[in-house]
Amino acid sequence: MNNGIDRLIADPQLRKPLAGRRVALLAHPASVTADLTHSLDALAACDDITLSAAFGPQHGLRGDKQDNMMESPDFADPVHGIPVFSLYGDVRRPTEAMMASFDVILIDLQDLGCRIYTFITTLLYVLEAAAAHGKSVWVLDRPNPIGRPVEGLSLRPGWESFVGAGPMPMRHGLTLGELGHWFIKHYKLDVDYRVIAMEGWAPDAAPGHGWPQDRLWINPSPNAPSLNMARAYPGTVMLEGATLSEGRGTTRPLEIFGAPDLDARAVIMEMRSLAPDWLKGCTLRDIWFEPTFHKHVGQQCNGVHIHAEGGHYDHAEFRPWRVQALAFKAIRRLWPDYELWRDFPYEYEFGKLPIDVINGSPLLREWVDDADASPADLDALACPDEDAWADERRPYLLY
Repeated sequence: MNNGIDRLIADPQLRKPLAGRRVALLAHPASVTADLTHSLDALAACDDITLSAAFGPQHGLRGDKQDNMMESPDFADPVHGIPVFSLYGDVRRPTEAMMASFDVILIDLQDLGCRIYTFITTLLYVLEAAAAHGKSVWVLDRPNPIGRPVEGLSLRPGWESFVGAGPMPMRHGLTLGELGHWFIKHYKLDVDYRVIAMEGWAPDAAPGHGWPQDRLWINPSPNAPSLNMARAYPGTVMLEGATLSEGRGTTRPLEIFGAPDLDARAVIMEMRSLAPDWLKGCTLRDIWFEPTFHKHVGQQCNGVHIHAEGGHYDHAEFRPWRVQALAFKAIRRLWPDYELWRDFPYEYEFGKLPIDVINGSPLLREWVDDADASPADLDALACPDEDAWADERRPYLLY
């Protein structure tokens, strides 16, 4: 299996259209070749490529910023002597001066396959800026590590944000290159766009189901440490809008959830009672943990570990968005007055609850808080969105 960057480095004919043009790279720490050379260094070693700038998304080119809304500065690359611009600093959209630094931008970002993961929004913003400034965009494609399944409510009109780039479900099942084609069609962008496709990616093949087993996992962001995290993330990311810890400050972030006042065994039992079918494909284990930073820092938390790995995992059955929604519902049923939802500006969205920004509407929160709403009621909301997206994305599948 070869990623887009490996094909570009190996094939001078693929690079030929870049000759004589100023080339920028948008990348992060997981932007590496098969031999783990960073893409910036690999491109700089090509005599026929003129690197003029680099860009970093949220968490930075170096991946050094731990949390959301921690901004990265611009800096000069000490090795290659080019400017490195932050697209998660003073700005999130490329400025005119940034766009003037290149003719073609190569985007080599390992995504997680989830609408809220902000690299896809940065792709959209770069495409929009490129259309406005007559620049070219090439995506050096990489696997969607959680494969093709679709799940979750689609973002509703008026709920667009930095964690909501368009009306797609939480788990979209596309690669970054495929999403670029969809963005261009959906937003009617006139931009010179090219995908350097992967060779040999088999998104339905076991045991990886999207992630090639011969590839090392490198964190695309600081709290994305494993494939298990990526699989759970379309559900556990909702914890960022809840008072429960999502495991930041532990070694298993966004695979676990809990709080000092939670009875995890009671929550798991209630989840199994409410919707056992929603728990297929994974194993839930009650645990104890103490975050070293972030929510409930220094406090012993009782919680749940979602295991979507090894013999416990069934790719076709696992539905992480429903698993986490069910956990919220179980807590609400067990303790109706539990203070579940956080209220603070989330990803620069003011006046909206973070859980609603994350889901792209209030629908999930309203379902959790409605004492009479059943799992079937959430299915009635989400299934039409999931079916419609599965049809809409079909023309953009490259693999």
